Amino acid sequence: MAKIVILGAGISGHVAAAHLRRKLPKQHEVLVVSPNSNYQWIPSNIWVGIGRMKSKQILFPLAPLYKRKNIGYKQAKAITFHPEGDKQEVKPYVMVEYVKGENKGEQEKVTYDYLINGTGPKLDFEATEGLIPGQNKAYSVCTYTHADHAWEALDALIQEMKNGKKVKILIGTGHAKSTCQGAAFEYILNVEQELRRHKVRDMAEVTWISNEYRLGDFGMDGMLLSYKSMTMKSHEMIEMVFEDRGIKWILGSAVNKIEDGIAHYENLEGEFKTETYDFAMLIPAFAGHGFKAFGKNNEDITDKLFRGFMIVDADYTVKPYEKWTVQDWPETYQNPTYKNIFAPGIAFAPPHPISKPRTSKNGTDITPAPPRTGMPSGISARIVADNIIDSVKNGKPSLNHKGSMGNMGAACIASAGYGLTSGSGVSITTFPIVPDYVKYPRTQGRQLGKTFGDIGLAGHWLKLTLHYAFIYKAKMKPFWW
Repeated sequence: MAKIVILGAGISGHVAAAHLRRKLPKQHEVLVVSPNSNYQWIPSNIWVGIGRMKSKQILFPLAPLYKRKNIGYKQAKAITFHPEGDKQEVKPYVMVEYVKGENKGEQEKVTYDYLINGTGPKLDFEATEGLIPGQNKAYSVCTYTHADHAWEALDALIQEMKNGKKVKILIGTGHAKSTCQGAAFEYILNVEQELRRHKVRDMAEVTWISNEYRLGDFGMDGMLLSYKSMTMKSHEMIEMVFEDRGIKWILGSAVNKIEDGIAHYENLEGEFKTETYDFAMLIPAFAGHGFKAFGKNNEDITDKLFRGFMIVDADYTVKPYEKWTVQDWPETYQNPTYKNIFAPGIAFAPPHPISKPRTSKNGTDITPAPPRTGMPSGISARIVADNIIDSVKNGKPSLNHKGSMGNMGAACIASAGYGLTSGSGVSITTFPIVPDYVKYPRTQGRQLGKTFGDIGLAGHWLKLTLHYAFIYKAKMKPFWW
């Protein structure tokens, strides 16, 4: 009997657990360890943050589902990794600590035959001084509770605007190396539309601030898109959208300090500036969880498993930007030292950024970190699950299932405003996610036709349909796979 332990119940952890349980005979154990009691469909946090959805519409409790599907579940957080066991425990294990219930605070050795690290990122608000959700007039939509608080503050501000107050709204990234520009992009467009819906748009100055060199970089070095009957650069499309909505922008900027209504930032020119605001939503940096790993004799072996995020089958050789290739990116998400440990989704350490690295004239790195959104997280989780399933069934290691972000496409439907008749969405697909400048030298490393964009009401309907479809899928309802 094999025991597969999954750390985390986000998109990658939950997908892996679902496929493992569906395909493996019942005598094999599938166990999820997560500090979260709920599954949340993170992409819809945007709509919670503008009051168009309630948080209860984007989440559901994990325990009843896992019990029904014969998936083990411990509401606990990983503390340390012990891939060689120790002097008392011969099997590899993870030390976990319960976060709720009568066992709260207790630690336990959770042994495994295979381990999937789906812990995702730490939301590193501390990396930017004063960037604390709900303080200094700055908010977040990274979790459903953050999004609830953001809407409460935005709603109160809208009421003040209706009473004649003019305001400044600032949305974007809150650190020199933040990722997830797409979420901030969605939020600024939704906020802008809500202001129009409440008939207070003329009372607000709306500004985008980002570490991107150009609009539409999204941490992906920008894209050349097929758009209707023409070809368009992604920065041209986003400029068109922002100009149409009267949104200002500040680019190449590293927010380094937040005070009450003041964002301090450094730009690529090396200038230190400030931007005032009455409401801000700034995406923080993402970081690894700071896990430690120990060997059989309790020696520190953290560097065999982690470099911030978990080390996998990527090429981590330090080399110039011009020598980066799609072959640097992992295909199986397997740790090279401990072959029974995998890290799909956001938990793996990327070999390098995707966007061209840039530094300010003061030497500050101002470069978006690679985006690793829901679609590649789900795909990589299924790759890992299928390889483990094959290994268990065949009784020997198998890595026949592969998929790199260098040969994987992704679709992103960015909400540009909620409304069954007045909504909008910016639909962008890209292939591959990591540009292949050798294969596609004339089209910015991506294949035209498979890399395209569109804007309109159909995008909103598709985004809304996907919301319900993916929650149905996550609940493992009939034919979810």
